[in-house]
Amino acid sequence: MSVAIIGGGISGLALAHGLHSRGTEVTLLEAGPRLGGNIQSRHREGFLTEAGPNSFVDREPAVRALAASLGIEGHIRTADPSAKRRYIYTRGKLRVVPMSPPALLKSDVLPLGAKLRMMGELFTRRAPEGDESLAAFGRRHIGPKATAVLVDAMQTGIYAGDVEALSVAAIFPKVVELERQHRSLVLGMARTQAAERKALPPGEGAPRPSGAVCSFDGGLQVLVDALAKALGPVARTGVRLVGLRREGTGWRLTVEEHGQQAELAADKVVLAVPAYVAAGLLRPLDETLATRLEGISYAPVAVVHLGFAPGSTPQPDGFGFLVPSLERRRVLGVIHASATFPWRAEGGRILYTCMVGGAKRPELVEQDEEALVKLAREELRELAGVTAEPSFTEVIRWKRGIPQYNVGHLARVAAIDEDVARLPGLYLTGNAYKGVSLIDCIRGASALADSLAR
Repeated sequence: MSVAIIGGGISGLALAHGLHSRGTEVTLLEAGPRLGGNIQSRHREGFLTEAGPNSFVDREPAVRALAASLGIEGHIRTADPSAKRRYIYTRGKLRVVPMSPPALLKSDVLPLGAKLRMMGELFTRRAPEGDESLAAFGRRHIGPKATAVLVDAMQTGIYAGDVEALSVAAIFPKVVELERQHRSLVLGMARTQAAERKALPPGEGAPRPSGAVCSFDGGLQVLVDALAKALGPVARTGVRLVGLRREGTGWRLTVEEHGQQAELAADKVVLAVPAYVAAGLLRPLDETLATRLEGISYAPVAVVHLGFAPGSTPQPDGFGFLVPSLERRRVLGVIHASATFPWRAEGGRILYTCMVGGAKRPELVEQDEEALVKLAREELRELAGVTAEPSFTEVIRWKRGIPQYNVGHLARVAAIDEDVARLPGLYLTGNAYKGVSLIDCIRGASALADSLAR
Protein backbone atom coordinates (compact mmCIF):
# COMPACT_ATOMS: atom_id res chain seq x y z
CA MET A 1 0.00 0.00 0.00
CA SER A 2 1.21 3.48 -0.85
CA VAL A 3 -0.06 6.63 0.90
CA ALA A 4 0.37 10.23 -0.28
CA ILE A 5 -0.02 12.84 2.47
CA ILE A 6 -0.65 16.43 1.42
CA GLY A 7 0.41 18.97 4.04
CA GLY A 8 3.47 19.09 6.27
CA GLY A 9 1.97 20.53 9.43
CA ILE A 10 1.98 18.56 12.67
CA SER A 11 -0.95 16.36 11.56
CA GLY A 12 0.70 15.36 8.29
CA LEU A 13 4.10 14.85 9.92
CA ALA A 14 2.75 12.71 12.77
CA LEU A 15 0.69 10.63 10.33
CA ALA A 16 3.65 10.14 7.98
CA HIS A 17 5.86 9.09 10.90
CA GLY A 18 3.22 6.67 12.19
CA LEU A 19 2.93 4.98 8.79
CA HIS A 20 6.62 5.13 7.88
CA SER A 21 7.62 3.51 11.18
CA ARG A 22 5.26 0.62 10.35
CA GLY A 23 6.92 0.07 6.99
CA THR A 24 4.16 1.63 4.87
CA GLU A 25 5.23 3.35 1.65
CA VAL A 26 4.60 7.03 2.32
CA THR A 27 5.18 10.30 0.48
CA LEU A 28 4.53 13.63 2.25
CA LEU A 29 4.22 16.73 0.09
CA GLU A 30 4.37 20.25 1.53
CA ALA A 31 3.77 23.21 -0.77
CA GLY A 32 5.75 25.65 1.38
CA PRO A 33 9.51 25.86 1.92
CA ARG A 34 9.47 24.35 5.41
CA LEU A 35 7.73 21.70 7.48
CA GLY A 36 5.75 22.28 10.65
CA GLY A 37 2.94 24.57 9.51
CA ASN A 38 2.29 27.21 12.16
CA ILE A 39 4.73 25.59 14.60
CA GLN A 40 7.78 27.82 14.32
CA SER A 41 10.26 28.40 17.15
CA ARG A 42 12.70 31.26 16.61
CA HIS A 43 15.93 32.17 18.44
CA ARG A 44 16.73 35.90 18.24
CA GLU A 45 18.54 38.39 20.44
CA GLY A 46 18.47 36.17 23.51
CA PHE A 47 14.80 35.21 23.15
CA LEU A 48 13.09 32.00 22.08
CA THR A 49 9.68 32.79 20.59
CA GLU A 50 6.83 30.72 19.19
CA ALA A 51 4.97 31.86 16.08
CA GLY A 52 2.01 29.55 16.64
CA PRO A 53 1.23 27.13 19.48
CA ASN A 54 3.06 28.07 22.65
CA SER A 55 2.90 24.81 24.62
CA PHE A 56 0.85 21.71 25.32
CA VAL A 57 -0.88 20.38 28.40
CA ASP A 58 0.43 17.00 29.55
CA ARG A 59 -3.03 15.56 30.13
CA GLU A 60 -2.78 12.43 27.93
CA PRO A 61 0.06 10.39 26.43
CA ALA A 62 -0.19 11.46 22.76
CA VAL A 63 2.69 13.96 22.66
CA ARG A 64 4.96 12.02 25.02
CA ALA A 65 4.41 8.81 23.08
CA LEU A 66 5.35 10.53 19.83
CA ALA A 67 8.37 12.18 21.46
CA ALA A 68 9.49 8.83 22.91
CA SER A 69 9.27 7.17 19.48
CA LEU A 70 11.56 9.92 18.16
CA GLY A 71 14.00 9.72 21.08
CA ILE A 72 13.31 13.27 22.28
CA GLU A 73 11.12 12.72 25.35
CA GLY A 74 14.06 13.89 27.47
CA HIS A 75 13.78 17.33 25.82
CA ILE A 76 10.29 17.95 27.23
CA ARG A 77 10.35 20.69 29.84
CA THR A 78 7.63 21.45 32.36
CA ALA A 79 6.57 25.03 33.00
CA ASP A 80 7.70 26.84 36.11
CA PRO A 81 5.41 25.99 39.08
CA SER A 82 4.22 29.61 39.16
CA ALA A 83 2.54 29.01 35.78
CA LYS A 84 -0.32 27.35 37.65
CA ARG A 85 -1.37 30.86 38.65
CA ARG A 86 -3.46 32.55 35.96
CA TYR A 87 -5.24 35.87 35.75
CA ILE A 88 -8.30 37.40 34.14
CA TYR A 89 -8.55 41.09 33.43
CA THR A 90 -12.02 42.07 34.63
CA ARG A 91 -13.62 45.12 36.24
CA GLY A 92 -10.51 47.22 35.70
CA LYS A 93 -7.76 44.99 37.10
CA LEU A 94 -6.00 41.65 36.88
CA ARG A 95 -7.59 39.09 39.19
CA VAL A 96 -6.37 35.59 40.06
CA VAL A 97 -8.39 32.77 38.53
CA PRO A 98 -9.60 30.48 41.34
CA MET A 99 -8.68 26.82 40.80
CA SER A 100 -11.48 25.21 42.84
CA PRO A 101 -15.13 25.95 43.77
CA PRO A 102 -14.25 26.92 47.37
CA ALA A 103 -11.51 29.25 46.09
CA LEU A 104 -14.00 30.81 43.68
CA LEU A 105 -16.36 31.69 46.51
CA LYS A 106 -13.51 33.49 48.31
CA SER A 107 -12.06 35.21 45.24
CA ASP A 108 -12.86 38.61 43.77
CA VAL A 109 -12.95 37.46 40.15
CA LEU A 110 -16.77 37.68 40.20
CA PRO A 111 -19.08 40.02 42.09
CA LEU A 112 -21.16 38.57 44.94
CA GLY A 113 -24.36 38.30 42.92
CA ALA A 114 -22.63 36.24 40.22
CA LYS A 115 -21.16 33.90 42.84
CA LEU A 116 -24.56 33.39 44.41
CA ARG A 117 -26.02 32.59 40.99
CA MET A 118 -23.28 30.01 40.40
CA MET A 119 -24.30 28.23 43.60
CA GLY A 120 -27.62 27.50 41.89
CA GLU A 121 -25.88 25.24 39.37
CA LEU A 122 -27.13 22.22 41.33
CA PHE A 123 -30.65 23.04 40.11
CA THR A 124 -29.80 23.54 36.42
CA ARG A 125 -32.50 22.37 34.02
CA ARG A 126 -31.81 19.83 31.28
CA ALA A 127 -30.35 20.92 27.94
CA PRO A 128 -32.76 21.82 25.13
CA GLU A 129 -32.87 19.77 21.94
CA GLY A 130 -30.32 20.50 19.26
CA ASP A 131 -26.90 22.13 19.22
CA GLU A 132 -26.31 24.87 21.76
CA SER A 133 -23.86 27.74 21.91
CA LEU A 134 -21.25 27.83 24.64
CA ALA A 135 -22.80 31.06 25.94
CA ALA A 136 -26.29 29.54 26.21
CA PHE A 137 -24.88 26.49 27.98
CA GLY A 138 -22.93 28.65 30.40
CA ARG A 139 -25.87 30.89 31.20
CA ARG A 140 -28.05 27.88 32.02
CA HIS A 141 -25.48 26.45 34.40
CA ILE A 142 -23.65 29.34 36.02
CA GLY A 143 -25.46 32.52 34.98
CA PRO A 144 -24.79 35.40 32.57
CA LYS A 145 -22.01 37.18 34.49
CA ALA A 146 -19.87 34.10 35.14
CA THR A 147 -20.34 33.08 31.51
CA ALA A 148 -19.28 36.49 30.22
CA VAL A 149 -16.18 36.49 32.43
CA LEU A 150 -15.00 32.94 33.10
CA VAL A 151 -16.40 30.95 30.17
CA ASP A 152 -15.57 33.61 27.59
CA ALA A 153 -12.02 33.95 28.91
CA MET A 154 -11.56 30.16 28.88
CA GLN A 155 -12.58 29.79 25.23
CA THR A 156 -10.55 32.84 24.23
CA GLY A 157 -7.40 31.09 25.38
CA ILE A 158 -8.15 28.17 23.04
CA TYR A 159 -10.27 29.39 20.13
CA ALA A 160 -10.13 33.20 20.17
CA GLY A 161 -13.76 32.81 19.20
CA ASP A 162 -17.22 34.21 19.85
CA VAL A 163 -18.80 32.58 22.90
CA GLU A 164 -22.25 33.19 21.39
CA ALA A 165 -21.33 31.27 18.22
CA LEU A 166 -19.14 28.37 19.40
CA SER A 167 -20.81 24.98 19.80
CA VAL A 168 -20.43 23.61 23.32
CA ALA A 169 -20.87 20.03 22.07
CA ALA A 170 -18.07 20.48 19.53
CA ILE A 171 -15.51 22.15 21.78
CA PHE A 172 -16.27 20.61 25.18
CA PRO A 173 -17.91 17.24 24.47
CA LYS A 174 -16.98 15.77 27.86
CA VAL A 175 -18.80 18.58 29.64
CA VAL A 176 -21.92 17.98 27.54
CA GLU A 177 -21.74 14.26 28.31
CA LEU A 178 -21.44 15.07 32.02
CA GLU A 179 -24.61 17.14 31.82
CA ARG A 180 -26.41 14.43 29.85
CA GLN A 181 -25.68 11.86 32.53
CA HIS A 182 -26.04 13.96 35.67
CA ARG A 183 -27.88 17.19 34.69
CA SER A 184 -25.76 19.24 37.12
CA LEU A 185 -22.05 19.60 36.34
CA VAL A 186 -21.22 19.88 40.05
CA LEU A 187 -23.08 16.66 40.83
CA GLY A 188 -21.55 14.97 37.81
CA MET A 189 -17.99 15.86 38.75
CA ALA A 190 -18.53 14.79 42.36
CA ARG A 191 -20.02 11.44 41.34
CA THR A 192 -17.32 10.82 38.72
CA GLN A 193 -14.51 11.52 41.17
CA ALA A 194 -16.12 9.28 43.79
CA ALA A 195 -16.47 6.45 41.27
CA GLU A 196 -12.84 6.82 40.22
CA ARG A 197 -11.64 6.67 43.83
CA LYS A 198 -13.75 3.58 44.48
CA ALA A 199 -12.61 1.80 41.31
CA LEU A 200 -8.88 2.35 41.93
CA PRO A 201 -7.47 1.22 45.29
CA PRO A 202 -4.80 3.50 46.79
CA GLY A 203 -1.36 3.06 45.25
CA GLU A 204 -2.58 1.10 42.23
CA GLY A 205 -2.89 1.94 38.56
CA ALA A 206 -0.56 3.27 35.89
CA PRO A 207 1.05 6.68 36.38
CA ARG A 208 -1.16 9.48 35.09
CA PRO A 209 -0.01 12.44 32.99
CA SER A 210 0.95 15.39 35.13
CA GLY A 211 -1.54 17.83 33.63
CA ALA A 212 1.24 20.44 33.60
CA VAL A 213 1.93 22.92 30.84
CA CYS A 214 4.91 21.67 28.83
CA SER A 215 7.10 22.44 25.84
CA PHE A 216 10.50 21.35 24.58
CA ASP A 217 13.81 22.88 25.64
CA GLY A 218 14.28 24.39 22.18
CA GLY A 219 10.61 25.17 21.61
CA LEU A 220 7.99 23.09 19.80
CA GLN A 221 10.25 23.23 16.74
CA VAL A 222 12.23 20.41 18.41
CA LEU A 223 9.31 18.07 17.69
CA VAL A 224 9.02 19.22 14.07
CA ASP A 225 12.75 18.86 13.46
CA ALA A 226 12.80 15.37 14.95
CA LEU A 227 9.90 14.30 12.74
CA ALA A 228 11.59 15.78 9.67
CA LYS A 229 14.82 13.95 10.49
CA ALA A 230 13.03 10.64 11.03
CA LEU A 231 11.16 10.96 7.72
CA GLY A 232 14.15 12.10 5.67
CA PRO A 233 13.38 12.04 1.90
CA VAL A 234 9.85 10.80 2.60
CA ALA A 235 8.91 14.44 3.35
CA ARG A 236 9.35 16.86 0.44
CA THR A 237 8.90 20.64 0.58
CA GLY A 238 8.18 23.04 -2.27
CA VAL A 239 5.84 20.50 -3.93
CA ARG A 240 2.30 21.73 -4.60
CA LEU A 241 -0.66 19.51 -5.42
CA VAL A 242 -2.50 20.99 -8.40
CA GLY A 243 -4.72 18.09 -9.47
CA LEU A 244 -6.29 15.01 -7.93
CA ARG A 245 -8.32 12.32 -9.65
CA ARG A 246 -9.40 8.73 -9.19
CA GLU A 247 -7.58 6.13 -11.26
CA GLY A 248 -8.74 2.53 -10.96
CA THR A 249 -8.76 1.66 -7.29
CA GLY A 250 -6.23 4.37 -6.42
CA TRP A 251 -5.41 8.01 -7.06
CA ARG A 252 -3.40 10.02 -9.53
CA LEU A 253 -1.84 13.27 -8.26
CA THR A 254 -0.58 16.10 -10.42
CA VAL A 255 2.09 18.07 -8.59
CA GLU A 256 4.18 21.13 -9.36
CA GLU A 257 7.81 21.40 -8.24
CA HIS A 258 10.30 24.06 -9.35
CA GLY A 259 7.85 25.17 -12.04
CA GLN A 260 7.61 21.68 -13.52
CA GLN A 261 4.57 19.41 -13.38
CA ALA A 262 4.72 15.68 -12.71
CA GLU A 263 2.31 12.90 -11.79
CA LEU A 264 2.36 10.51 -8.85
CA ALA A 265 0.24 7.44 -8.12
CA ALA A 266 -0.95 6.40 -4.67
CA ASP A 267 -3.38 3.86 -3.28
CA LYS A 268 -4.59 6.31 -0.66
CA VAL A 269 -4.47 10.09 -0.27
CA VAL A 270 -4.70 12.06 2.97
CA LEU A 271 -5.33 15.80 2.90
CA ALA A 272 -3.69 17.17 6.05
CA VAL A 273 -4.26 20.79 5.04
CA PRO A 274 -6.59 23.55 6.29
CA ALA A 275 -10.25 23.02 5.39
CA TYR A 276 -10.27 25.89 2.89
CA VAL A 277 -7.26 24.41 1.06
CA ALA A 278 -8.91 20.98 1.00
CA ALA A 279 -12.03 22.65 -0.44
CA GLY A 280 -10.08 23.99 -3.42
CA LEU A 281 -8.47 20.62 -4.11
CA LEU A 282 -11.74 18.69 -3.87
CA ARG A 283 -14.09 21.03 -5.73
CA PRO A 284 -13.52 19.30 -9.11
CA LEU A 285 -14.48 16.00 -7.45
CA ASP A 286 -17.40 17.04 -5.24
CA GLU A 287 -18.85 20.55 -5.18
CA THR A 288 -21.02 19.84 -2.14
CA LEU A 289 -18.08 18.57 -0.10
CA ALA A 290 -16.01 21.61 -1.07
CA THR A 291 -18.80 23.95 0.01
CA ARG A 292 -19.10 22.23 3.37
CA LEU A 293 -15.37 22.50 3.94
CA GLU A 294 -15.44 26.22 3.09
CA GLY A 295 -18.13 26.64 5.73
CA ILE A 296 -15.56 26.07 8.48
CA SER A 297 -14.47 29.59 9.39
CA TYR A 298 -11.12 30.63 10.87
CA ALA A 299 -10.37 33.35 13.42
CA PRO A 300 -7.45 35.62 12.48
CA VAL A 301 -4.81 36.09 15.18
CA ALA A 302 -1.72 38.27 15.44
CA VAL A 303 1.07 37.23 17.81
CA VAL A 304 3.09 40.15 19.17
CA HIS A 305 6.23 39.38 21.18
CA LEU A 306 7.65 42.13 23.37
CA GLY A 307 11.04 41.49 24.94
CA PHE A 308 12.64 43.63 27.67
CA ALA A 309 16.21 43.99 28.89
CA PRO A 310 17.12 42.56 32.31
CA GLY A 311 16.05 44.86 35.13
CA SER A 312 14.06 47.20 32.89
CA THR A 313 10.72 45.89 34.21
CA PRO A 314 9.78 43.37 36.93
CA GLN A 315 9.41 39.72 35.94
CA PRO A 316 5.68 38.90 36.00
CA ASP A 317 4.36 35.89 37.87
CA GLY A 318 2.04 33.18 36.60
CA PHE A 319 1.21 31.91 33.13
CA GLY A 320 -0.41 35.14 31.98
CA PHE A 321 -3.87 36.66 31.68
CA LEU A 322 -6.95 36.51 29.45
CA VAL A 323 -9.34 39.32 28.64
CA PRO A 324 -13.09 38.63 28.23
CA SER A 325 -14.68 40.42 25.29
CA LEU A 326 -17.03 42.37 27.57
CA GLU A 327 -14.00 44.43 28.67
CA ARG A 328 -13.73 45.80 25.10
CA ARG A 329 -9.94 45.70 25.10
CA ARG A 330 -7.71 45.18 22.07
CA VAL A 331 -5.79 42.13 23.30
CA LEU A 332 -7.23 38.66 23.73
CA GLY A 333 -4.66 37.77 26.33
CA VAL A 334 -1.00 37.86 27.25
CA ILE A 335 1.38 34.98 28.01
CA HIS A 336 4.16 35.60 30.52
CA ALA A 337 6.54 33.57 28.34
CA SER A 338 9.73 34.18 30.33
CA ALA A 339 8.01 33.42 33.63
CA THR A 340 6.32 30.25 32.34
CA PHE A 341 9.42 28.93 30.57
CA PRO A 342 12.43 30.82 31.99
CA TRP A 343 14.84 29.32 29.45
CA ARG A 344 13.06 31.24 26.68
CA ALA A 345 14.71 34.49 27.78
CA GLU A 346 18.45 34.52 28.43
CA GLY A 347 20.17 36.39 31.22
CA GLY A 348 17.11 37.57 33.11
CA ARG A 349 15.35 39.09 30.09
CA ILE A 350 11.55 39.38 30.18
CA LEU A 351 9.29 38.18 27.37
CA TYR A 352 5.57 38.85 26.91
CA THR A 353 3.50 37.27 24.12
CA CYS A 354 0.39 39.28 23.28
CA MET A 355 -2.51 37.83 21.25
CA VAL A 356 -4.59 40.19 19.13
CA GLY A 357 -7.65 39.82 16.90
CA GLY A 358 -9.83 36.73 17.08
CA ALA A 359 -13.36 36.21 15.81
CA LYS A 360 -14.66 39.36 17.52
CA ARG A 361 -11.92 41.80 16.38
CA PRO A 362 -10.56 40.44 13.06
CA GLU A 363 -9.81 43.91 11.71
CA LEU A 364 -7.00 44.40 14.23
CA VAL A 365 -4.88 41.73 12.54
CA GLU A 366 -4.83 43.78 9.31
CA GLN A 367 -2.72 46.53 10.91
CA ASP A 368 0.96 46.82 10.00
CA GLU A 369 3.69 45.61 12.36
CA GLU A 370 4.41 49.04 13.82
CA ALA A 371 0.75 49.58 14.69
CA LEU A 372 0.44 46.12 16.25
CA VAL A 373 3.53 46.69 18.41
CA LYS A 374 2.14 50.07 19.51
CA LEU A 375 -1.23 48.45 20.30
CA ALA A 376 0.39 45.67 22.36
CA ARG A 377 2.56 48.13 24.29
CA GLU A 378 -0.41 50.34 25.11
CA GLU A 379 -2.53 47.41 26.27
CA LEU A 380 0.30 45.95 28.34
CA ARG A 381 0.82 49.32 30.02
CA GLU A 382 -2.87 49.89 30.76
CA LEU A 383 -3.72 46.35 31.86
CA ALA A 384 -0.51 45.19 33.54
CA GLY A 385 1.40 48.39 34.28
CA VAL A 386 4.39 47.60 32.04
CA THR A 387 5.84 51.00 31.07
CA ALA A 388 9.36 50.04 29.95
CA GLU A 389 10.59 50.33 26.36
CA PRO A 390 10.94 46.88 24.75
CA SER A 391 14.38 45.99 23.41
CA PHE A 392 12.93 43.33 21.13
CA THR A 393 9.71 43.06 19.11
CA GLU A 394 8.35 40.45 16.74
CA VAL A 395 4.98 40.23 14.97
CA ILE A 396 3.44 37.18 13.31
CA ARG A 397 0.05 37.33 11.61
CA TRP A 398 -2.22 34.36 10.98
CA LYS A 399 -5.03 35.70 8.79
CA ARG A 400 -6.70 32.30 9.03
CA GLY A 401 -5.48 31.25 12.43
CA ILE A 402 -7.79 29.05 14.49
CA PRO A 403 -10.70 26.97 13.12
CA GLN A 404 -14.02 27.93 14.68
CA TYR A 405 -16.24 25.08 15.84
CA ASN A 406 -19.43 27.10 15.70
CA VAL A 407 -22.98 25.86 16.28
CA GLY A 408 -23.66 23.19 13.67
CA HIS A 409 -20.03 22.07 13.49
CA LEU A 410 -20.68 18.46 14.50
CA ALA A 411 -23.40 18.07 11.88
CA ARG A 412 -21.14 19.66 9.27
CA VAL A 413 -18.26 17.31 10.09
CA ALA A 414 -20.59 14.29 10.02
CA ALA A 415 -21.77 15.34 6.55
CA ILE A 416 -18.16 15.86 5.45
CA ASP A 417 -17.31 12.35 6.68
CA GLU A 418 -20.20 10.94 4.63
CA ASP A 419 -19.09 12.83 1.52
CA VAL A 420 -15.47 11.67 1.91
CA ALA A 421 -16.62 8.06 2.37
CA ARG A 422 -17.98 8.21 -1.20
CA LEU A 423 -14.40 8.84 -2.41
CA PRO A 424 -12.67 5.54 -1.51
CA GLY A 425 -9.09 5.90 -0.41
CA LEU A 426 -9.40 9.61 0.45
CA TYR A 427 -9.04 10.90 4.03
CA LEU A 428 -9.01 14.24 5.83
CA THR A 429 -7.11 15.10 9.00
CA GLY A 430 -6.06 18.25 10.81
CA ASN A 431 -7.30 20.78 13.34
CA ALA A 432 -10.40 21.84 11.40
CA TYR A 433 -12.54 18.87 12.33
CA LYS A 434 -12.26 17.14 15.71
CA GLY A 435 -9.91 19.16 17.90
CA VAL A 436 -7.71 22.23 17.44
CA SER A 437 -4.89 21.57 19.91
CA LEU A 438 -1.48 20.06 19.28
CA ILE A 439 -2.56 16.99 21.27
CA ASP A 440 -5.78 16.66 19.24
CA CYS A 441 -3.82 16.74 15.98
CA ILE A 442 -1.28 14.15 17.11
CA ARG A 443 -3.94 11.88 18.57
CA GLY A 444 -6.02 12.10 15.39
CA ALA A 445 -2.99 11.38 13.20
CA SER A 446 -2.06 8.37 15.35
CA ALA A 447 -5.57 6.94 15.10
CA LEU A 448 -5.61 7.40 11.33
CA ALA A 449 -2.18 5.77 11.02
CA ASP A 450 -3.49 2.75 12.95
CA SER A 451 -6.56 2.56 10.71
CA LEU A 452 -4.62 2.84 7.45
CA ALA A 453 -1.95 0.36 8.58
CA ARG A 454 -4.67 -2.22 9.28
